[in-house]
Amino acid sequence: MTGRGVVTYAGVAHPWMCDEMGHLNVRHYVAMFDDASFQVLGRIADPNADKKRFGWADVRMEIDYRHETAAGTLVTIRSYVEKIGNSSVTYVHVFEGTIDGIVRAQAKTTTVRVDLTTRTKIALDDGNRHRAETICLRAES
Repeated sequence: MTGRGVVTYAGVAHPWMCDEMGHLNVRHYVAMFDDASFQVLGRIADPNADKKRFGWADVRMEIDYRHETAAGTLVTIRSYVEKIGNSSVTYVHVFEGTIDGIVRAQAKTTTVRVDLTTRTKIALDDGNRHRAETICLRAES
């Protein structure tokens, strides 16, 4: 997977983020995945849309932890859109060591577009779909 997808996060596993065993704590993986999600959705959203009227809501997240991440490890998350639904987008984040390329975790998230006034899901518009397609199917960065 190394080198594929759009880079949506780059950082370091700071010692203060680690548990008693010296491994990155789960809560920090989730925060990094959340930051990556903002990058994905920022690329899909209409830059001219009323941010007080239209938004996004995560409805499902699945995380697979594959390899420990020790304090001091440089990490990169690359993301790609896996599925575009009527009102939702499912995307995958691959969390890997920046230097060694070892995949340490992977998250799959489904997010729906919502009307913030009515608090209901709404269909993706053509622009949302087009922008999502540009990061679909493990696109090269």
